[in-house]
Amino acid sequence: MYAVVTTGGKQYKVREGETLKVEKIPGDVGSSVKFDRVLMISDGDTVNIGQPVVDDAMVEGHIVEQGKSKKIIVFKYKRRKRYRRKQGHRQQYTAIKIDSIMAKGIKPGKKAEPEPEAKKPVAKKPEAPKAEVKEKAAEKPEAKAESREKAVKKSAVKAEAKKKETKKAAKPKTKKADTGKVTTKKTEAKKAAAKKSTAKKAPAKKTAAKTKKKTK
Repeated sequence: MYAVVTTGGKQYKVREGETLKVEKIPGDVGSSVKFDRVLMISDGDTVNIGQPVVDDAMVEGHIVEQGKSKKIIVFKYKRRKRYRRKQGHRQQYTAIKIDSIMAKGIKPGKKAEPEPEAKKPVAKKPEAPKAEVKEKAAEKPEAKAESREKAVKKSAVKAEAKKKETKKAAKPKTKKADTGKVTTKKTEAKKAAAKKSTAKKAPAKKTAAKTKKKTK
């Protein structure tokens, strides 16, 4: 069953047990509210449409909350006129819970009972696992001794591995000197320098001999 109601210049489709927010209606939380202007009403089988209002139809409810909606900003601006206006606005509303819808030829539904407040769940303390405690108590001293020996062996192996790594890091990496290749290069360079010096000295002797012949 549903109905169409007008309030605050607006139309709302309502059902029993439903909450809706409408324009502010004066009243305290918990006080009853009645809507006389019902435009349409239906129970699923029959539909009554008012002209403009359905006769002898009424919707009852009670106020759940009086509040304000989210803030909106109204900003006015005119360019080249040095005109700016900024303003905030929060629209007031009233939350109403619909209790019953009544009309001729339609049986009124049951009034919605107020919902009981939900109780907060009590946090239980975590229980210690009993099975693990029993297993730990049942461990034999021999098993404990074996586990200790294994731990000691593992620590000794790790220490030896660390020592080896430090020794490797301490030793500088020595490169093998290619003595044969170096000596051959040096000797080839010396031979080339000697050839150049002999080639330069030879033309100097020839020029000296020519000058002697001319003087004679």
